[in-house]
Formats: sequence, structure tokens, C-alpha cells
Amino acid sequence: MARVRLSVAERREELLRSAIEQIQQRGVSAVRIADVAAALGVSNALVLYHFSTKEKLVAAAFTYAAEDDLAHLRKLLGRRTTALRRLRAAVRWYAPTGQAKGWRLWIEGWAAALREPTLHEVTRDLDREWKAAIIEVIAEGVAAGEFHCPDPTGSALRLTALLDGLAVQMTAYPGAVSRARTQEWVDEALARELGLEREALTTPGT
Repeated sequence: MARVRLSVAERREELLRSAIEQIQQRGVSAVRIADVAAALGVSNALVLYHFSTKEKLVAAAFTYAAEDDLAHLRKLLGRRTTALRRLRAAVRWYAPTGQAKGWRLWIEGWAAALREPTLHEVTRDLDREWKAAIIEVIAEGVAAGEFHCPDPTGSALRLTALLDGLAVQMTAYPGAVSRARTQEWVDEALARELGLEREALTTPGT
């Protein structure tokens, strides 16, 4: 069956999605241009036409994934509801028990970023934007009198450190911590940072 002819932008996006899948399956160091091409049934030359090297393809794939995640985060935090509801939704989406991005991809990215300057910039920028968004919504909640938090920046750093650490544990050692237990820890940490009882996170109308 003949392949549908795609625009340059559509083809590029298709290649990036394939690269992300291959990185998740094989890891950054092991993935090859040939793997991405084979998964789509296209030639290596086509991949190289759009991304002249494996390094550029990998960097573009992580950038694409980061932009997608940030867009979803902005959507969650842009809802017309209380700061507490928006913050809770964002944290639960990001947590390793939720429906956030594939954690294996980002763990691979963090590891590769230690050696690849371009990847370091991508992962650093994603981390900064995520924390800035959380800091902002916490500050909004404080200003609105929804909860008490004397240090929104510190709270955001502690929350993200917990979430990232739990994600590494659950990804590297499946079954070491149950999803239910992890969610309890996340809710407890969020409530503690906001000066609330844990039950307040699920109280109707909050």
C-alpha cells in the first residue's frame, strides 16, 4: 500500500514521534537512525534529510516532547477554577501515578544530558518552566487566601524533587512502591506544603 504523502511539517512530526518511541524502548545511546526509519517503513535517507545527524534528531525529539508536556501543563493551570484545584490537577498529572509523559523518556534524557549540552538545555528549560508554573499558581492561591505557603519557590522545588524521585524509583524498580502508596505520599506532601489537611485536597468545592 502506498504511503500517504505528508507535508514537511507532518513528516517531521511523524519522525519525532517515532524517535520518542524508539528512545523509550532502546535508550538514547542505543537508538539508531535506522530504528526510527524502520519503525515507519521509510529510508534512513529520509530521516537524515530532516535531521542531519542522530544527535540533532534526539535533541529535536526531546524538545518536541517538552513542548507537548508544557502545553498540557498550561492547559491544566489555565482552567477557570480555584488555584488549589489547578495545582492539584497539575501535580497529579505529573506524578508517576498519573497520566503524565513517559517517565522512561525523561530519565533517559536526564542521563544523556550529563554529556550532551543540547539535551541539557532542553531538560533544564523544561524543569525551569514547570517550576515557574507551579510557583505562580501557589502564589495565586496564597493571594486568594485559599491556603498558606510562606515560600512558594521552596514548596515548588520540594514537590518536584519528590515527584521526580518517585518517578525514578517506580520506573527503575517496578513494584518497589505501590501506585496507591505513592499517591498518598504525593497528596500528603502537597497538603503539607500548603498548610492544609490532606482531606482538603478532595473536599467538594475546593
